[in-house]
Amino acid sequence: MMKIPFKKAKCRIEYDFFLRGSVLKGTVESGCNSFRSFLSIDSDASPEEVIKLAKNAKGGCFAEWTLKNPVEIESSLKINGNVVNLTD
Repeated sequence: MMKIPFKKAKCRIEYDFFLRGSVLKGTVESGCNSFRSFLSIDSDASPEEVIKLAKNAKGGCFAEWTLKNPVEIESSLKINGNVVNLTD
């Protein structure tokens, strides 16, 4: 654990997403074109220490790494206790 004191930290996330197709026709698709993160830290620590803290925070962020390195998703559906296939 890093012992870098800070007075205040804020993070804002922006993203561009899309939704297209039709729910009624079964053609709905959604996705994301880009993500942006904005981190602001107020600290009396040196800029080098704060940069190291921010890099470690980004490196330890599961969401950021999953977005950069997508993984397979396993899905299952049970209807009335019976497993059905969702893939065609």
